[in-house]
Amino acid sequence: MTEIILIRHGETDWNRVRRMQGHIDIALNNHGRQQARALALALAAEKPDVIYASDLQRARDTAQAVADVHAMQVEIDIALRERCYGAFEGLMYDEISQHFPAAFEQWRARDPHARFPEGERKAETAQEFYARSVDAVTKLAQRHSGEKILILTHGGVLDCLYRAAHGMNISAERAFDMKNAAINRLHWDGRQMHVVQWAEIAHLDALSLDEF
Repeated sequence: MTEIILIRHGETDWNRVRRMQGHIDIALNNHGRQQARALALALAAEKPDVIYASDLQRARDTAQAVADVHAMQVEIDIALRERCYGAFEGLMYDEISQHFPAAFEQWRARDPHARFPEGERKAETAQEFYARSVDAVTKLAQRHSGEKILILTHGGVLDCLYRAAHGMNISAERAFDMKNAAINRLHWDGRQMHVVQWAEIAHLDALSLDEF
């Protein structure tokens, strides 16, 4: 059995205002850095064999906070990146609906084959992104069979892995959380993923109280 601790990066300013990030390399904000430190303390008793992260700095820096506690290196895997949204990237959600109304409706409908308008980069369809995400994590699980893997990645990747573990269609409405810096635990049994724990945020409660 391979243990996987799958974590979305800490908060960014763009997360807070709902601006589309995708492949744009946005840094953690102050709250996100606090979340990363709280996450690192919460995982201090874990004994991971390896730590992986997306190459985007919001995931990489969250991973580094955890790695520092364990005196470990962070292994970078570009396949763990967020979905590429093409011309949607950099826009607020209401701006997307104004500039690209037809594509926005396809996005809202969760059309798995819709390819949004091209921006600085070519957009991925939901089907392409799902295949990339599940394949990336499956390969890591196979490479580290019987070990404990920490993976610091993005909300979209979490969405794909949750769906794969539960046999959910990628077009189905989302009814689960993908919180920043929450702890999600999965097992790989050699054939498929199984969710053991999802969206554990007890370690972040103190941050919410401090802000209040």
